[in-house]
Amino acid sequence: MPDSRLVALTPATLRKWPLPRVTGDKHARGTVLIVGGARQTPGAVLLATEAALRLGAGRVQIATTGSTATHLAVALPEAYVEALPESPAGDLLPSAAPRILELATGADAVLMGPGLSDPLASAHLLGEVVPHLDVTLVLDALATAYLTPDLRRVAHLEGRVLLTPNVSELAATLGRDAKDVRGDTEAATRSLARQTRATVLSGDETSYVATPDGRCWSTSAGTSGLATAGSGDVKAGAVVALCARGVAVEQAAVWAAHCHGVAGNRLGARWPGFLARDVVRELPAALAATEAG
Repeated sequence: MPDSRLVALTPATLRKWPLPRVTGDKHARGTVLIVGGARQTPGAVLLATEAALRLGAGRVQIATTGSTATHLAVALPEAYVEALPESPAGDLLPSAAPRILELATGADAVLMGPGLSDPLASAHLLGEVVPHLDVTLVLDALATAYLTPDLRRVAHLEGRVLLTPNVSELAATLGRDAKDVRGDTEAATRSLARQTRATVLSGDETSYVATPDGRCWSTSAGTSGLATAGSGDVKAGAVVALCARGVAVEQAAVWAAHCHGVAGNRLGARWPGFLARDVVRELPAALAATEAG
């Protein structure tokens, strides 16, 4: 029976659970597909993509709104960018699903959610995509709205799903009051993992990673400076990069959560305030420092 005790993450703990070395060409290091963005929020996709590349993903493909695709392609020359149909309001349409599924067949891990701005539109899009996926899947931000009517909607991917909601999104997915969830985020994270049969990463000052079988880890690495727009997109990009490199979702979650916090600590020691894009650039050094102790 798995150990259900809460394990506090430290560099020493993580070094006993090492990540595989980054070797080989770009294909060997994994392909990531990131689905998200809206006309008003293309930056979320940019942050997630750069984080994925900086944590070792070999290739990153982006599926986003047609009105922002060219801008993202210029800003991210290392990525492949696919322009998809969007609504008059600038949200991805469900008719984009067939092309997303085509791209997903060549991916090692898929991230859906960064920059999606309309919960209903997001749920409709995911309803056309998620049931047909057979790949490691990370659902971030508003993508978790897809689960609200039925928490078993990702059960067919058991063992290959990671949810990364913030505390407010965690509460909404569970149909609970956000204040109550903040009072016991560990219990709420465990509850969502158990009910969805997915691994869940959530929290604020302290982050928790819970698996469906009851295992749970926590990390308090980080600083209040990480509570900034785009920080969650960076964390989601870090997670999906590790998944694409062949790491199990729970290991990817604990390493990404801890290194994201360490990056915040390193930045906070230098500046009173920083941006999510600063966290992206600090991630490789945070990962190296954690691995080296």
